[in-house]
Amino acid sequence: MTSKPFGPIPPEFRDLAALPWLDQATPAYVYDFGIVAARIARLRAALPAGVAVHYAIKANPFAPLLRAIAPLVDGLDVASAGELVRAADVMAAGAISFAGPGKRDFELEAAISAGATINLESEGEAVRALALGDRLGVRPRLAVRVNPDHELRGSGMKMGGRASPFGVDAARVPALVRMLLEAGAEWRGFHIFAGSQSLDTQAVIETQAATVALALRLTQEAGQAPPLVNLGGGFGIPYFPGDLPLDIEAIGAALGETLARFPGPGFAIELGRWLVGEAGVYLARVVDRKESQGETFLVVEGGLNHHLAATGNFGTVVRRNYPVAVAHRMQDAPEEVVTIVGPLCTPLDRLADRVALPRAEPGDVIAIFASGAYGATASPSAFLGHPPVRETLVPHLHD
Repeated sequence: MTSKPFGPIPPEFRDLAALPWLDQATPAYVYDFGIVAARIARLRAALPAGVAVHYAIKANPFAPLLRAIAPLVDGLDVASAGELVRAADVMAAGAISFAGPGKRDFELEAAISAGATINLESEGEAVRALALGDRLGVRPRLAVRVNPDHELRGSGMKMGGRASPFGVDAARVPALVRMLLEAGAEWRGFHIFAGSQSLDTQAVIETQAATVALALRLTQEAGQAPPLVNLGGGFGIPYFPGDLPLDIEAIGAALGETLARFPGPGFAIELGRWLVGEAGVYLARVVDRKESQGETFLVVEGGLNHHLAATGNFGTVVRRNYPVAVAHRMQDAPEEVVTIVGPLCTPLDRLADRVALPRAEPGDVIAIFASGAYGATASPSAFLGHPPVRETLVPHLHD
């Protein structure tokens, strides 16, 4: 049977068979903080001096991971009152920003009371935030999320250059900023996000240049310099066959040239997936091995209820295979073509489709890599009542 390719295993995990924590209880996500810390250090070395680094906790809000990341970054970005509570446990509220459409009054009130910055998604949200600030007797910290005129070319999810529930159309932003200033709000600047999961280095460079130019144009039209411009992120990681990593050093160098031409406010980069995605691995044991009409299926103890993204049901148009291995036989040559499925009663529960691997038997561990972002909390854990997945943070793979 013809096999289908799978994505590249991150280099830090290619000696997984030697790791002592392979024998832990499964199903489980394991996150290597050594990889995360190295990512943050590499990013800071590549970025121009003074550009802040923010972590978007929606990528992975696991509490021990948040506690470890917080001292290494300059801010945390949240998208709900629940995430705000998690972020406030590990970072001062003044370094937290709250984005997302449809913020309810209790969420706006929580952010205002805490002193977090609200990234406004509409004029209506601005009016509600100002009214709540008046009622609470607190001057709200308000930034404007901009729906930019441009998009991030090559991104998996385009969030600019089109009608959008996210942010205020760029043409309407100056008037909103003036309204906020006249109302006495503490204006915190712009949040401009054009897309996500791009692996096109030149596209990221061009988008950042366009974003900086847009921010400066809006500043001139509004008549007030913002304290901070959040340039968003959009940095992708390799998931699928043929994917290549971004050249972060080239992106940082180009951003330095851009900011040298357009001096202005402070700038921040907001990343989630790029910081944590390749630091995680999902581990699940084979429960059953079966044959059906000439095909071999490995049935493992978790599926889309634990790892929706790997099954192709989380924003992927064409289903492709994540990096996968039989954990204790990673150095062995492939012996068979198998399809790896979870235990759920749905044909959507397919973790890997016709991949060539060494033979695996019940009890062996299957590893799905590039699983550190949008894993456990992005999956329907209550579906069919199966047990939840465990999560573990390790300081470094070889500790």
